Amino acid sequence: MNPGRLAALAAAASVLAVAGCGSASSSGTATAASAPQASSSATYSSTKAGLKKTAWGKNVKVTYGKNTIRLRSDGIPNHSRPKYYAVPNAGVVVPTADTARVVSDPTRARTQDLTIPTNPKKASKTTAAPLGSIGFMISGSVLFNPYEGDGKTVAMASNFYLTADDGSKAPFVDDCSGHPGGGQYHYHGLPACVVAETDTGTGPSRIIGVAFDGFPIYGSRDINGRTVPVSKLDKCNGITSATPEFPKGIYHYVLPGTDDATSSIRCFRGKVDSSLITQMPNMGGPPGGGPPGGGPPPGGPPPATAATASATASKLFCDLLGLN
Repeated sequence: MNPGRLAALAAAASVLAVAGCGSASSSGTATAASAPQASSSATYSSTKAGLKKTAWGKNVKVTYGKNTIRLRSDGIPNHSRPKYYAVPNAGVVVPTADTARVVSDPTRARTQDLTIPTNPKKASKTTAAPLGSIGFMISGSVLFNPYEGDGKTVAMASNFYLTADDGSKAPFVDDCSGHPGGGQYHYHGLPACVVAETDTGTGPSRIIGVAFDGFPIYGSRDINGRTVPVSKLDKCNGITSATPEFPKGIYHYVLPGTDDATSSIRCFRGKVDSSLITQMPNMGGPPGGGPPGGGPPPGGPPPATAATASATASKLFCDLLGLN
């Protein structure tokens, strides 16, 4: 292989962690059969009125622009967390009980300052939800897609516990479907402790967050309080139906409370600004060291490459290997 070809291969490989080869189904992004949408077809040109009814945590600063909502927090959720977590050993991307250790909760403040559209528009094509932040939640923390750092392993399906010195359990993923990977707390599924503060036992789900394309995020129940079947959701975990905030119907994402690849949003149905998306923190830290609990230095990882550049590099890599 000539030097030019090697250089191109190295450049493409640098973004392969967030962009796979071939179709969505072969890149670790699970596919879901298209399903009929709810009968309500009316939509809202602005989500602002509904978002103003949302129970944003006191730790979240919310301001509105003409067609935007700006959300600011320190990234630390406003709910309780375990005293200890199981985190990967240095260099480990997807841990097991044999390749993890117990540490005191390593959650660190990480400024979240996001401006998201309140006039979301569906795109002609979906955009894969990359590793890293894909939505802002009412707790002040963020939502990730279903996968761990390898882009294949479903976090909710690979949970385990270790035992701390005091006898308490140290989860990899806690009871709120979150964990502090790389020091940044984030969710991989339905955050039960957040939903408990917004929903009644048998009532409808209410807004628990907003995706970066501007469409709202809900829990697992429809406006009548019935569980939304996963089969009714599109491949992005979305559906158009009435909600308490939008009784005429709106496209929104559903976190169904599953422990498989449908546990979180796998793609954006709307137009999304790639500058909002940040790369997933390094779960295990560099070989031979790294900050407590693994992950990047305190400054955090650099912004992810724009989606178009990532896709181009991934295609180049796959072309060079003959995988496309």
